[in-house]
Amino acid sequence: MLAGAVSSGKTYLTYILTARRMLEQPAGNSLLVGKTFRSYCRNVLDPMRDMWGGELVEMPRGDGTVKLFGRRCYIVGANDERAVQKIQGMGLVYCQGDEFATWPESFFSMLKSRLRQPGATCDLTCNPEGPFHWAKAFIDSGAARSWHFTLDDNPYNDPAYVEAIRQEYAGVWYRRYILGEWVAAEGAVYDMFDAERHVTDDAPPVVREWVGIDYGTTNPTVFLHLGQASDGTLYVLDEWRHDPSAKGGRQMTDAQFSDALKGWLEGKAPRFIFVDPSAASFRLQAYRDGIPHLAAADNAVLDGIRNVASLLSAGRLIIHKRCDGLIREMSGYVWDSRAQERGEDSPVKTADHGPDALRYAVRGARSYWNKAWH
Repeated sequence: MLAGAVSSGKTYLTYILTARRMLEQPAGNSLLVGKTFRSYCRNVLDPMRDMWGGELVEMPRGDGTVKLFGRRCYIVGANDERAVQKIQGMGLVYCQGDEFATWPESFFSMLKSRLRQPGATCDLTCNPEGPFHWAKAFIDSGAARSWHFTLDDNPYNDPAYVEAIRQEYAGVWYRRYILGEWVAAEGAVYDMFDAERHVTDDAPPVVREWVGIDYGTTNPTVFLHLGQASDGTLYVLDEWRHDPSAKGGRQMTDAQFSDALKGWLEGKAPRFIFVDPSAASFRLQAYRDGIPHLAAADNAVLDGIRNVASLLSAGRLIIHKRCDGLIREMSGYVWDSRAQERGEDSPVKTADHGPDALRYAVRGARSYWNKAWH
């Protein structure tokens, strides 16, 4: 089991290790597992083909199998609980698993019961999660041999790349993905946020713009205007907020929100308006009202939080002081300690509406700011 930092050589070693297993394992079924079928092909099979050639590492077939060194292997994705059904009843002599800490624990439990043939072996790789994660418990049990990796364990990384990737992660993700530690996400989500550093009463002209929207009916609805300056720095320039609890419980309809958005957008020119993906009815209303460039936001919560944290840590995300609601919520946005006890990373779902709108806009715009950053 190879666990630790990103770009530390874990997956590269599996290209060699899996080849050896194909040549040495006894006859029987072999299984290749990733978070999804596609991610396994991208992360493992494609680089293996580059290393060993197409004759030894063939292209995956339509039936979900691939031939490695003359042996047929099944490929499955394990991205939710339904994945258990894919391997029920299967006897295995070998399994290679990528990103195994992202699998459901039920799938891993089933997999262990399938490795029942004489001489069965399993090779796994992962990045660390929290200290109470089921994968950490398995490693600590001593049931399998494991090796720990840090970013510095890979001597072939270009120094410029190492410096760039160190800047890309902050807080808990720096400790997990750079140092390879299994640490808890606890306390403030954005513990690097400092009003003196990250809040301004001025902002330069911007070269491109976006909007992020977190939608609520009984909860607050927040619009945020995000702009990128010529040096690549992102600025949260403006905020619109409706909080029913502050308005005597008065709720707004989708049509009223759409009218409010249309008025608030005057003088703004967003490339995209990233809307809370759960707000399908509001998005449809806004579309019917002629508001352009609407898109369902990417609601990958942890990825979005990591993007925002990295930008804050690097000083490349600044908030204008007029966005006072967002500024208040940034300091009060905290990790859920009860979720952490279950081995899950999740923020507390209170006072999170500005931060949600922010991560929608930041994540939606990542192809632009990431290019400017690197």
